[in-house]
Amino acid sequence: MPRPGYVLDVDRSTPPTLFWHGETFRLEKLPVGSRVLYAPEPVEPLTDPDAAVAHALDHPDGDSPPLDDLLFPGMRLTICFDDISLPLPPMQRPDNRQRVIEAVLDKAAAAGVDDVVLIAALALHRRMTEDELRHALGNRVYDAFAPTGRLQQHDAEDPAALLHIGHTDRGEDVEINRRAAESDLIVYVNINLVAMDGGWKSTATGLASYKSLRHHHNVATMQKSRSFMDRHRSELHSSNWRMGKVLRDAGLKIFQIETTLNNDAFPAAAAFLQKREWEWTARDRVSFLAAQKGLDALSPRRRRQLLHSTNAPHAMTGVHAGEVGAVHELVTAKVHEQQLVPVSGQTDVLTMGLPYICPYNVNSVMNPILVMCLGLGYFFNLYRGRPLVREGGVLIMSHPTPWEFHPVHHPSYIDFFEECLAETTDPVVLERDFEKRFAEDEWYRHLYRTSHAYHGVHPFYMWYWGAHALQHLGKVVIVGGDPKAVRRLGFSPASTLRDALEMSEDVVGRSPSITHIHNPPIFLADVS
Repeated sequence: MPRPGYVLDVDRSTPPTLFWHGETFRLEKLPVGSRVLYAPEPVEPLTDPDAAVAHALDHPDGDSPPLDDLLFPGMRLTICFDDISLPLPPMQRPDNRQRVIEAVLDKAAAAGVDDVVLIAALALHRRMTEDELRHALGNRVYDAFAPTGRLQQHDAEDPAALLHIGHTDRGEDVEINRRAAESDLIVYVNINLVAMDGGWKSTATGLASYKSLRHHHNVATMQKSRSFMDRHRSELHSSNWRMGKVLRDAGLKIFQIETTLNNDAFPAAAAFLQKREWEWTARDRVSFLAAQKGLDALSPRRRRQLLHSTNAPHAMTGVHAGEVGAVHELVTAKVHEQQLVPVSGQTDVLTMGLPYICPYNVNSVMNPILVMCLGLGYFFNLYRGRPLVREGGVLIMSHPTPWEFHPVHHPSYIDFFEECLAETTDPVVLERDFEKRFAEDEWYRHLYRTSHAYHGVHPFYMWYWGAHALQHLGKVVIVGGDPKAVRRLGFSPASTLRDALEMSEDVVGRSPSITHIHNPPIFLADVS
């Protein structure tokens, strides 16, 4: 059995702790009395994932019939799948999506189904490249569907490709991809990297328009959510579930397939990144020094290419199919089996090292807005129960935070950073004064629809993602970041971790409690 997560109390004999620092990493000596939270070790993968997929399709959960019973000649079948934002890092081939979609297509062919379309559920994310689609789907699927136009990427700005289904009991618009909505069956193929993924969020977000998304991707929703990882305390999920009811009541048939992965995030050469530092072997220490010096010696461009070309040995640990709600409950339990770490009590100061990757910079640049989103939106929210850091506490993040943007992927981010954040960092004011103009800008729309750009409104959503943390925290410090970029974010720059801890005393007093999250691999703190 793999070992569960671990909470280490730092004493004088504790070795330095590894902190990610963007595209490299550091060793930091934490004060005696600090806590370090470690993820559970990877759970055992399925011995035969293809057989497990076949069993799930034939033995669905909830009140859904088996997939075979839902397929018939002459039907319109639409298979939708998660985009490049999952999993992180991208997994070694074959990807879970490839395994599942190939199994569904084999069944469709056996049933005489000819009208089949595949759709990448982008929401307002950038279009995937051919290489990215081939990696997710496999060459067999890509070559069969792409040349004939039957492999599509959702366009949330094409009026002809959208269908307004109705309104929730709170007046929220429900508008999704027309091809999917008018199909006899939607098969949605999910990778559940964290508990936030899957369920009705798949269709109600992944296939939605801006008109629909704006009802739950807004400041009020984010500020009311108490962890995006706890569906029953997340306003984001409450809205998606209301929209799911509208889809279900409108007669849409959805066969949900959700898969889980273990947290084996790094290849063997970088195995030290997943170990507890006091258990490092001599080989691990040599590997760390070689990796650190090697990365530091590379140019930023080459270092980024190297890291983003490294795929994770994630392995499938579970697969469920059938009715959306029933599937999601079972899969969430499976995610918790891998990720939950019991933690007693909150902390005054929470420290974290931010890695080179987040859902929105795969094969791209981690710009300052994404640094904020990863730290305050994602890592801060990796809790169940209560936040790891107390209200009014301090968050310290380690990241170089370069004043740098990918001009193709993140064009509206540049203007958001240069123009909007120069005036205010208040999410409410940003939403009120700027969102509509960015969302409706024709040039941003054009780049989103025809190039590989995130939607014009996307940087606003990334800022809103951290809205709850901004309300909750008394101070945010970034260690080793570009001071001008850090100050533009509204945070405080520090040269060293020691400096950052001294700065935190102005907010939480002398001798504060300190907790460090040793992340990645991803884990979920179950805070009592």
